[in-house]
Amino acid sequence: MLGDMPENHEKSHSELPNGPSPNEDDERDPSASDALTLPSFVAGSGRLDRLVDTARDYARQSASENTLKAYAKDWAHFTRWCRLKGTEPLPPSPEMIGLYLADLASRSGPSPALSVSTIDRRLSGLAWNYAQRGFSLDRKNRHIATVLAGIKRKHARPPEQKEAILPEDILAMVATLPFDLRGLRDRAILLIGYAGGLRRSEIVSLDVHKDDTPDSGGWIEIFDMGALLTLNAKTGWREVEIGRGSRDQTCPVHALEQWLHFAKIDFGPVFVGTSRDGKRALDARLNDKHVARLIKRTVLDAGIRSDLPEKDRLALFSGHSLRAGLASSAEIDERYVQKQLGHASAEMTRRYQRRRDRFRVNLTKAAGL
Repeated sequence: MLGDMPENHEKSHSELPNGPSPNEDDERDPSASDALTLPSFVAGSGRLDRLVDTARDYARQSASENTLKAYAKDWAHFTRWCRLKGTEPLPPSPEMIGLYLADLASRSGPSPALSVSTIDRRLSGLAWNYAQRGFSLDRKNRHIATVLAGIKRKHARPPEQKEAILPEDILAMVATLPFDLRGLRDRAILLIGYAGGLRRSEIVSLDVHKDDTPDSGGWIEIFDMGALLTLNAKTGWREVEIGRGSRDQTCPVHALEQWLHFAKIDFGPVFVGTSRDGKRALDARLNDKHVARLIKRTVLDAGIRSDLPEKDRLALFSGHSLRAGLASSAEIDERYVQKQLGHASAEMTRRYQRRRDRFRVNLTKAAGL
């Protein structure tokens, strides 16, 4: 059952009724990097053609894999909608895009209306796709801007945040794991993810050393005082310090060392799959969806929020629950939490803090009331 659960509720896409599918050019390459070609007045050559291929490879790295997949789905959905309405997606028409946004917000068919944040993200996806195809989409055009403003005014709601995993929760979750090879790996994933305030993609992208694999998102260095993670994340390169804990049973660095030792991993991806019998580590890097499934499974096994039905409990927690847990629980200067999570602003960090600082400063009393 856990394997069938949606991995990211915020990025779900509603489906249109059956109809003509987009042409092959729309879905062939999610990054639309094929639009990068030589100018028509330049004669091709072997070296120039190789440079075009190199430029296309770099273009595919302009955004994360998850972002590119989302943008590809946005474009496929919009092109299908256009064809159902008897129009074409190219060139961009602000009038039709305004109608598309209105349709997303006021669905009267079998598909539910989308949230304001999802509609806003869909529009960003369209703008990106048009740019890759050599067109400019003016989001300030009145046919788009006024419709979007009206949607936000009528339908906007406070963002639905995932529940934070608090210290007592993470301890209960790791306590449900066995001490076989899989258990050692999953314990290290949870504790490193929690103590580092890491995104699930950052956890599984780690390598043992710098430049071990082409798809690496960072590497680790283990010292007497703790572990240093160097990450190439969505906000750029950053270093994350994870100090040793007060006892081995819950120390993230010790858990990482145990996994690497017994899995005999000294090169390549840190977190990999295991053989069916659970006695041998494989070579393939884990997918970030494993982290989401692991969190949901251990939340259930630990009995967290057992006052709710299972479906509601599962909906409360996701990979972001680890980051929110660190932000909500660490009783230190907010600047250090912001640095650990890699946020560009303190305001973003505060969005992750579920209960921290609430009513700690009483302006009512300070005002003399």
